[in-house]
Amino acid sequence: MNFIFISPAFPKTYYRFCQKLRDNGVNVLGIGDTPYDSLSNECKDSLTEYYYLPSLECYEDVFKAVAFYSFKYGKIDYLESNNEYWLRMDARLREDFNIWGPKVKNVLEFTSKSKMKKYYEKAQVPYARYKFSTTLEEDLAFIEMVKYPVVAKPDVGVGAALTYKIKNYKDLVAFHDKHFTTPYLLEEYIEGNIISFDGICDENSNVVFCDNEVFPPSIMDIVNENLEVSYYVNKEVPKDVYDKGQAVLKTFNIQKRFFHLEFFRLTKAKEGLGKVGDVVALEVNMRPPGGYTPDLINFAASVDTYKIWADVICFNKTTVDLNKDKYYCIYVGRRDHLKYTNSTASILYKYQNNIKMHDRMPDILSDALANEFFVATFKDYDEMCLFRNFVLQK
Repeated sequence: MNFIFISPAFPKTYYRFCQKLRDNGVNVLGIGDTPYDSLSNECKDSLTEYYYLPSLECYEDVFKAVAFYSFKYGKIDYLESNNEYWLRMDARLREDFNIWGPKVKNVLEFTSKSKMKKYYEKAQVPYARYKFSTTLEEDLAFIEMVKYPVVAKPDVGVGAALTYKIKNYKDLVAFHDKHFTTPYLLEEYIEGNIISFDGICDENSNVVFCDNEVFPPSIMDIVNENLEVSYYVNKEVPKDVYDKGQAVLKTFNIQKRFFHLEFFRLTKAKEGLGKVGDVVALEVNMRPPGGYTPDLINFAASVDTYKIWADVICFNKTTVDLNKDKYYCIYVGRRDHLKYTNSTASILYKYQNNIKMHDRMPDILSDALANEFFVATFKDYDEMCLFRNFVLQK
């Protein structure tokens, strides 16, 4: 089997996808914009060959790299980046080289925030009312119906980039003064906690492995207000989240993919959406959750999601034991410009038996995930909260 992996060096743990494919006997062919000499030894060892490009932004150059591999190794069976930013390029390459997997039309459906709404409807999962932003007058008419605040977001975008909370008429005018060239949606604001349903599904859209994450506060608020970051992987997946997540996967007919589905759990009842505690759709992401979240999932569930994914690619099932000890696993990120009571050294010493990762976040991800981060596991929810408070104490 020939598998082309786009950008295997970023994020830096993504070489593990390639490593686990290689362990399964796959010919793993990398294409990336990191010079070969700058790759970690682990990344180099996970690849059969690596094709360096100064930039992945030029489609013609990436096309030539795939053509080279196709000529040298024969039929390419899979091509993937597992990265939101490259999903559309991945799909175009699959189409041009007749490679198995979602093509451009499919990816447009699950990367467009407006197009994904019809799939929620098929899955019978409620979602926020919306419209495309047009004139100030038409947007005002929509807001009169749903009331302030509303959320403005690009129809196609990565994470919470360029997403705004519009609280009043002044905010709306300021939003229109920005003169965006890309289509924007206005959505009614939902009061709720953001939760996710993440995992890997087989060729029939059946969940092979899954987890649940909780995000207080929302990534949109973190980015726009430059807040600190903390989110955690739950010990168990709530049944209502599992049922709605599985239904959404089936409507999209997602095959052999990592998924990251985001929902609201309502903290305030809203007519037409549900009562307090109900689950409402936010958006789908048919790739792994961002940053180092796959590693958090591994720590929480005592598994190896990189291997589970590679097993599903190769065998449509996994041999990984999914019934091991479960933990809460929390990510806590600190901002460089803020002053904290407790030093890094004191945190690492006090929680040396809990901390699984400590590092700097690459600048390109720091808006959403802060600058310095700690990842730790706990059996007890309250102990996890005490850790978060200790790290973030001013």
